[in-house]
Amino acid sequence: MNAEIISVGTELLLGHTINTDASFVARELSTIGVNLLFAGTVGDNVPRLKEALESALSRSDLVITTGGLGPTGDDLTKETIAETAGKKLVMHQESMDRIVSYFKGRELGETQKKQAMLPEGCTVFPNDHGTAPGCGFETADGKTIIMLPGPPSELIPMLKNYAIPYLTRGEKAVIVSKIVRVFGLGEGFVAEKIADLTDCANPTAATYAKDGEMFVRVTARAESEEKAEAMCAPVVEELKSRFEDFIYGIDVESLEEVVVTELGKRGLHLATAESCTGGLLSKRLTDIAGASQVFQMGAVTYANEIKTLLLGVPESTLKQYGAVSEQTARAMAKGVRAKSGSELGIGITGIAGPDGGTPEKPVGLIYIALCDGEHTWVRKMQHAGASKGREYLRWLASSNALDMVRRYLTGCTGLEEAAYSKKI
Repeated sequence: MNAEIISVGTELLLGHTINTDASFVARELSTIGVNLLFAGTVGDNVPRLKEALESALSRSDLVITTGGLGPTGDDLTKETIAETAGKKLVMHQESMDRIVSYFKGRELGETQKKQAMLPEGCTVFPNDHGTAPGCGFETADGKTIIMLPGPPSELIPMLKNYAIPYLTRGEKAVIVSKIVRVFGLGEGFVAEKIADLTDCANPTAATYAKDGEMFVRVTARAESEEKAEAMCAPVVEELKSRFEDFIYGIDVESLEEVVVTELGKRGLHLATAESCTGGLLSKRLTDIAGASQVFQMGAVTYANEIKTLLLGVPESTLKQYGAVSEQTARAMAKGVRAKSGSELGIGITGIAGPDGGTPEKPVGLIYIALCDGEHTWVRKMQHAGASKGREYLRWLASSNALDMVRRYLTGCTGLEEAAYSKKI
C-alpha cells in the first residue's frame, strides 16, 4: 500500500507550529509495511486543500490528513474531504454525547457541535484526549482516507489505538521491525556497504539518519511474529558482522540509554565536567530512568577559574595550552572523577561557535576525555559538522562522549576515534 500525508494548518506554513505529526505518522506507517510516497502541508484554504487531496488520491492508495478537525471557522478539513469524496456529513450521536459530556457545566456552541458531523458510513475514531473525533473510510474507487486531529497529544493515541488497527483489520500477515543503531559511520557509507541487503523485498533493510548518527530498520512480513523475527535475525547478524562495534544496540532508544544500562550492570558510576556542551551530556544521562544509580555529578565549568577551583585544573595547564586543549580535557576528566568519587570521569572542552574560533583553534574543535583513574583517553573532534551550527556540534560532542563510555564499558577499541573518522 502506498500512502501520502497531508498536514493541514496555516500555522504550519508560517512556522508558528513545528509539524511533528507527519514524522510520527510516517514512523507508524513504516512499522506496518505501508510505503509513504509523499508528505505535504497545506494552509487552511479550501481550494488548495481540495487540490492537494485530489492529487494525493490520484497517486496513492491511502491518504492521511492531520489537523483541521477543530471547532473554529478555519477547521474545514472534514467538510472539504467529504465534498471531494462525494460523502454526506451526518451526525454521529456517540461523538456528540462525548462532546456534551466534555462541556458539561459550560456553554456548548454550534461550532463545537460540528465536530460530531462525520462522513456517512465512516469508521469513527474516538478522541480520548480531546473533542474532535477522527475517522477512516473508503472512497468509491477503493482509496482509503483517514482524518486525524492536529494536536500531538490527541493524534498519537488516536493513531496507535484506532487508526493503525483500522488499517490492519483483516490483515493475516504480521510485520516485525528491528532497529539497528549505529554511531561513528555516516548514513551514505552504511547504505553503500549494505546495498545488497536493501535490494531485498522481504525482509527489507533501510537506512535513516538522525541527530549525528544513523540506524538501519530491518522489517519482515510473515504469517506469525515468530517467523517474522526469524526472517529478520540473519539480516541483523549480517549487519553486526559488517559493522561490528559501530553498532551500539538493537531496538534501543539512544546511546544514553545504553550507557546508563551498562553502568548499572557493572555497578559503576560516572561524573561529567562540561564546558562547550553546557550540561547537555548530563541532561541526556539524567533523562534516562535509573540514572540516579549511576550518575554522580555534572559540572558546567565555563570559566577557567572554575575549572581550577572546582576541578583542580592547573593554572599552568590553562596558561600553556589554553582552555580548549587535550591537556585541559584530561585534567577536567581526572578532576571531576576525583571530586565526585566516581569510577569514571568525562571532560569536554571546545569551541561550538559560531564565534570564538581562530586559525589554530577553529570552530568545531572539541576535546573529550575519559578517565578511569588508571588511564585517560582523549577523542578529538575537528571540523566535524562545524557548518551545521552550534547546537549540532554540542549534540555531536555529547554523543561522542557517550560513545567513548559505551566502548569502554563493553570492551571495544576505538575510544579515541572521533565519529566518522574511521572506515571499516
